[in-house]
Amino acid sequence: MPGAIYAEGLVKTFGDVTALNGVDLDVPEGSVLGLLGPNGAGKTTAVRVLTTLIKPDRGKAVVAGIDVLRKPNDVRHAIGLSGQFAAVDEYLTGRENLRMVGRLYQLSGRDAKARAGELLERFNLAEAADRPAKTYSGGMRRRLDLAAALVVSPPVMFMDEPTTGLDPRNRQALWEVIQELVAGGTTLLLTTQYLEEADHLAHDICVIDHGRVIARGTSDQLKARTGGERVELVVHEREHIAPALGVIRAFGKGEPTVEEHTRKVIVPVSGGAKLLAEVIRELDGRGIEIDDIALRRPTLDDVFISLTGHAAASDEPGPDGSASGADGSGADGSVELKEEVAGP
Repeated sequence: MPGAIYAEGLVKTFGDVTALNGVDLDVPEGSVLGLLGPNGAGKTTAVRVLTTLIKPDRGKAVVAGIDVLRKPNDVRHAIGLSGQFAAVDEYLTGRENLRMVGRLYQLSGRDAKARAGELLERFNLAEAADRPAKTYSGGMRRRLDLAAALVVSPPVMFMDEPTTGLDPRNRQALWEVIQELVAGGTTLLLTTQYLEEADHLAHDICVIDHGRVIARGTSDQLKARTGGERVELVVHEREHIAPALGVIRAFGKGEPTVEEHTRKVIVPVSGGAKLLAEVIRELDGRGIEIDDIALRRPTLDDVFISLTGHAAASDEPGPDGSASGADGSGADGSVELKEEVAGP
């Protein structure tokens, strides 16, 4: 049975640019899907299709059990959306912005006022609540926009780069809000350029490049597929680099590399913590003093580079709604790491 967010074969072109080239998604109710990809991959275009802002050229999309193409107005009543850029009225105060959104969702005046006050506190905006939004900093506007998306606690949420521009404290506060929403049954599709954010929040991850899904699965599944476990050690004296190389080469699954200026030796390995303990014993036995040693697992950054050849970055939507840089050329199908992708 399709999840709370379901897409099949979504295709969207803007002139000669193919922004989506057969995207499939299936997000179970009450879960988080992290939608990741390099700049221009098609993430924002997918969000815009699923939230009824643009129509696909081909394909099917169902959100909260409602067909996106046949009943877009019903879909809009069931979702919340926070886009890449803050959509607030600059001439209204923060409080007035939130009360207005509440009234548009047909909350009573009393309920809209109470909800606005609650969200202003939650997003650390209470002190600026009665100032015009045009006096807010970029981060404050972003928080106000996120608060507006949560006025009615919709069953399905879409957050497109939600923490861009937030400082670490407010970013952590938003993570807590997201976790509370999901614990309460909300389904979330999250696009982000912060890979540790997807690692922390998403139940499953879908990687898009050139408008195609090229990999999907949990964070651990993607990292396991990428491989790349390695031992990194820093010797105390530069003259210890050569003997350390002799030791570590025997444990490696590839040729070691050396960073002379930091006295660091790196070698790909397999075997985990047990192997690390053996390396330490061998170094100690040969009298090689080290300042630091660690076993590094692949990060989502490593996954990105392995899968796409790019670092992760946000989509920059063009004036026609497309994601800039999407060129329509795609990978040959997706790398399926699970039978179904799950994911807010």
